[in-house]
Amino acid sequence: MRRFEGYAAMVTGAGRGIGESVARRLAAEGARVLVTDVDAARAEEAAAGVCAAGGEALAHPADVTSRPSVEAAVRCAVDRFGRLDVLVNNAYATHEEAPRLEDEDDEGWQRDLDTTLTGAFRCCRAALPHLAAAGGRGSVVNIGSVNGIQDFGGHAYSAAKAGLASLTRTLAGQAAARGVRVNLVAPGTVATPAWEDRGTDLERAARAYPLGRVGRPEDVAAAVAYLASSDAAWVTGVTLPVDGGVLIANSELRRALAGQ
Repeated sequence: MRRFEGYAAMVTGAGRGIGESVARRLAAEGARVLVTDVDAARAEEAAAGVCAAGGEALAHPADVTSRPSVEAAVRCAVDRFGRLDVLVNNAYATHEEAPRLEDEDDEGWQRDLDTTLTGAFRCCRAALPHLAAAGGRGSVVNIGSVNGIQDFGGHAYSAAKAGLASLTRTLAGQAAARGVRVNLVAPGTVATPAWEDRGTDLERAARAYPLGRVGRPEDVAAAVAYLASSDAAWVTGVTLPVDGGVLIANSELRRALAGQ
């Protein structure tokens, strides 16, 4: 199935993990993909991987905390592909917080929000005129998190992801008249390189998931491909959890009631 034949897409934070998997999935279905990342070497490597798998991709360094950098990336996509149909906002930042909120400084909080939330805003602002010119197939898919819906820890990260869900709804309402859909995927725990130095954390986390495992980047990429495609032509403004059922589970309470 090649739902994106003739489409052009831009994916932020696509040097590895979820973003790289999204780029691979869109390209496998026919899209020409601009692989962007603040780490230029990672972007090049990911784009090369897409091409090696038979897709079409181009790497471009992009720092979503910089308006000129974002606008240059969008121009690159339009100049090289002749159009822009899909924007996937995956870039994010998170920092190790102090144990108590009152001991937090402003820098980490600001960096997380500036990358995750304001960065997505910058990308949407730059891309919207081109998405609106895409003949009704323009689509934004934001990568949120279950942290933006429920308490899983992380004040700044969670606030940024919750803000991104709100931006999804408000922008969807405004952009619909221009033929652009805006949706959000909210993953649970996903086995990405960000977990490489976390020991057995993923194994322990898997026990909290009703489906018995943590997510894979491909799980999220499949949901992104659906929301970006014409299969979701009448879907906008939604938050789609891709979370192994964790949002409907309360494992700790179940264990407590069972006397475990």
